Amino acid sequence: MRESHTSVVERNTTWRGEFASEPYECAWAGEAIFFVRCLSADGLDEYDWADARVQISPDGMHWCDEGNHINLPTVADEVTFVRVSHFGGWLRLAGELREETALTVLVYLALKE
Repeated sequence: MRESHTSVVERNTTWRGEFASEPYECAWAGEAIFFVRCLSADGLDEYDWADARVQISPDGMHWCDEGNHINLPTVADEVTFVRVSHFGGWLRLAGELREETALTVLVYLALKE
């Protein structure tokens, strides 16, 4: 039977300008999925576009872009996701929202061995 774990890495967090989610150590996992749920969007609507990059790290302090992007949800209760594999020890999401916009989010990280 495969091992799995889901963690809430951001809870009711408001992202403005440059942002990054809390890092999560997950070297034991073979695959990961970030889910981002929009709780509210200020200055954004369903026609706006915002994204975040998946980042990886060997130590949880020094980061590089992994290559995957996630289109962030811009409407309340909308959920989006991105799948990640071959990621080493640590994962997080990072990005930048344009001025005068903000997203309040829940971010889940689902991991499987």
